[in-house]
Amino acid sequence: MKINEQIEKKLKSTNKTWYWLSKKSGVPLGTLYPIKSGTRKQITFSTMEKIAGALDLSLDCFRTNKH
Repeated sequence: MKINEQIEKKLKSTNKTWYWLSKKSGVPLGTLYPIKSGTRKQITFSTMEKIAGALDLSLDCFRTNKH
């Protein structure tokens, strides 16, 4: 599952929005929307830390196995 899909799933399960995620995490909507649409392929570690913290998730849940 892609990162944007994982975030969307968590937001829906908790009845939260991307706007809420922006406010809670401190990540600007201008950064989150390309993640949401899947157009941003590389996300900085600090951004992922903020998103994971806001969603109360471990960074491990965003790992993908690309070996």
